Amino acid sequence: MTGFPRYAIYYAADAGDALSRFGAELLGYDAHTGNELPFPAEALQVAPDWRDVSADPRKYGFHATLKAPMALAPGRSEAELLAACAAFAGKTRPIPIIRPVVDAISGFIAVIPPEPVGELQQLAADCTVEFDAFRAPLTAEDRARRRPDRLSERQRDYLDRWGYPYVMEEFRFHMTLTGRLDAERRGPIIEMLRTRFARLSINTIAIDRIALFRQDNAASRFSIIGEWSLTS
Repeated sequence: MTGFPRYAIYYAADAGDALSRFGAELLGYDAHTGNELPFPAEALQVAPDWRDVSADPRKYGFHATLKAPMALAPGRSEAELLAACAAFAGKTRPIPIIRPVVDAISGFIAVIPPEPVGELQQLAADCTVEFDAFRAPLTAEDRARRRPDRLSERQRDYLDRWGYPYVMEEFRFHMTLTGRLDAERRGPIIEMLRTRFARLSINTIAIDRIALFRQDNAASRFSIIGEWSLTS
């Protein structure tokens, strides 16, 4: 099994941003501060078991994956990874802009763009490639947990090459708000989340920053240990 600590490179909105507060309140956890937060009354009204509904994404904090969680390869250090994140952010690149919506994706509910954005796909691909030297190889147990028998051939190839199946053409940007839900449960929850999100009047989101998250052990949550604005 992969060791700890584990690190991940995510997009996370700035701590003071309305989008960040929206996600942290719904997950009941702020990855910027490490603090637990009370759930919104609206969420508890539509789903009294909201703590369970939001349990899976709470572990990771409100984010979108750019480089999936990984243990460090032998000989690599946290300080080196922090420096690599700063260097990555300092490279000039187009800043992706998305038009966010709240919708279901693979059974869970998330903030997503309704259509692919080329600059965003490229940003995620660059993260996949450029940080891979820091990734410890998958163990057989890690690979088995990804259920490779349920993946497509291309996803299995990506799992073996990059340690994660949903990269390159398989990448889909999403900021997760719930765990997987049965179809009959999703409708009222999506309606509630869309209503809350609409109040923010966020028409576009600039994916203009990266954050390095760390998980210290299997029982702990991910928290932010570094943030960098991307250079345009």
